[in-house]
Amino acid sequence: MALRHAVLAALLDEELSGYQVTKAFAVGVANFWHARPQQVYAELAKLEKESLVAGREVVQEARPNKRLFRVTDQGLAELERFAADAAKPSFLRDDLLVKVQAADHLDPGVLIRRLLERAAFADEKAASFEELLRVMRGDLDEAEFLLRGARVGPYLTCRRGLDFERANRDWCREVAAVLRARQEAGEGS
Repeated sequence: MALRHAVLAALLDEELSGYQVTKAFAVGVANFWHARPQQVYAELAKLEKESLVAGREVVQEARPNKRLFRVTDQGLAELERFAADAAKPSFLRDDLLVKVQAADHLDPGVLIRRLLERAAFADEKAASFEELLRVMRGDLDEAEFLLRGARVGPYLTCRRGLDFERANRDWCREVAAVLRARQEAGEGS
């Protein structure tokens, strides 16, 4: 997947400014695609040049003018083409896993602290995903929302982010417990 597809997907429901697209990335898209704000702005410019998005200038009083973008028919066709392609498997790249791989040669106390920090971070992200899901559902329970709710795609990707963060949290806590138990067993021998 290219950044272009993630930006096009972020613009599907409404016209957004570059700033709003970067915020959409921070809140929803970030659970499956990370991009810095300057990358998003550069991609918007490319997409507009290729006529995949259309931009328009909005004049504002007492504030700088802003540019709003929307997906064009060509942009939607590009997303359709992208969706028809076979999905490539994802690969995990995580510096914490490199540290755990080397656990037998590192200070377990330091590694345990890093694992618990990551677990706390994952717990916070999971809580933010849970809140976002509640807001998306509104008054509907999850089963009803999944069947009849508006915008199920963002909801489902947010659920994936929640599952991912919960799994990270649980794995980090489990590995920290294993390392702590091994450390304590080693001190007793």
